[in-house]
Amino acid sequence: MSVKYGILTLLHVQKNHGYELKLELESLLGIKGKINPGQIYTTLDRLIRDQLVSSVGMDDQERKLYEITTEGNKELAHWLLEPVPYHSTKEDFHFKWSCARKIAFEQEKNMLDQQKAMIMKDVLELTKLKTEFLMQGDENRYLLITGTLLHLEADLNWIHQVENRNQS
Repeated sequence: MSVKYGILTLLHVQKNHGYELKLELESLLGIKGKINPGQIYTTLDRLIRDQLVSSVGMDDQERKLYEITTEGNKELAHWLLEPVPYHSTKEDFHFKWSCARKIAFEQEKNMLDQQKAMIMKDVLELTKLKTEFLMQGDENRYLLITGTLLHLEADLNWIHQVENRNQS
């Protein structure tokens, strides 16, 4: 999970102030927990430094407002299209997908296709390893890889369900 990309997602939707970004980001994360307010402001400072976000004055309650820049939108789109490797937690992809849905990302299908391609590549590599471990009689590694393959299969099934719902 990346606070940076969560903030870029939320600012893509609308200009906002730090505390509201904190609340919205916690909502985007669902059951994952709370965000430290200091982390929001530190991240906003870095995003401004990197010219991905700009400060655009104050709202009617004198809170500093932020908006995403053109470069910020490019960075967000680039991140959304990057597949998440399996060794990273699958929640990372689910968070990224939630961000894409939040902004009605036009390339969501491309994002899902790239994730499927990465999973399939991992499945092929792990299936080869699984066979080698079976031939060597290494039952522990064989079973560990079998478990990983089952997780990858579940991830593929989930992506297929998402795609089927999008087509309905």
